[in-house]
Amino acid sequence: MGRIRLKIRELASEKGWTLKEVSKRSEIPYSTVTNYASSPSLSTVDYTALHKLARLFDVAIEDLVEILEE
Repeated sequence: MGRIRLKIRELASEKGWTLKEVSKRSEIPYSTVTNYASSPSLSTVDYTALHKLARLFDVAIEDLVEILEE
């Protein structure tokens, strides 16, 4: 199973947003946003959350996800 990292902090920083603002704007629970943003690698992610975050940052899902290992 591959591992990924989400570029939430980088994208939020580009917009000048805090993680709390990302949570509010995306309607994803703050605990989920902070978990995704703080984890150095993830093996599972909620696809709906990925879709919401990609829309929020106006990027493709591929630009939100960094593949660490396949």
